[in-house]
Amino acid sequence: MNDGLIEGVGLTPLKIISINDGDVMHGMKSSDDGYYGFGEAYFSEVKHDCIKAWKKHNKMISNLIVPIGAIKFVIFDDREMSSTYGKFQTVELSKRNYQRLTIVPGLWLGFMGNEEGLNMLLNISNIPHDPEEAENIDLNEIEYKWR
Repeated sequence: MNDGLIEGVGLTPLKIISINDGDVMHGMKSSDDGYYGFGEAYFSEVKHDCIKAWKKHNKMISNLIVPIGAIKFVIFDDREMSSTYGKFQTVELSKRNYQRLTIVPGLWLGFMGNEEGLNMLLNISNIPHDPEEAENIDLNEIEYKWR
């Protein structure tokens, strides 16, 4: 397993501004690296120890942020012409590790809820959801040890 960066994947540290009434957590500006236009933003919940895998977008660029809980993301590169072909990248995002994970099309993605209670991600994508542009395969079709 390789925990280095996969070609086309970016991690951007995000600001949390602490104020007495509640924190302000930055997400994305149109001037940020990883911003390729706006298609939609959606939230997804992941229950503790539940795994949602594997999905590959063929057009969508995903910008993933975890404002609540902790989520382990696993990215697998099966693009034959890529310098990181056959490699995995893992990262856990949370308020403690507050970053934006940018994933280009053509990479397999899975994720798992790592905390008790609510684990929530925000995806800011460049195109609206289109089930025809993505592929899904069963969890066991890519060999990876989740725990």
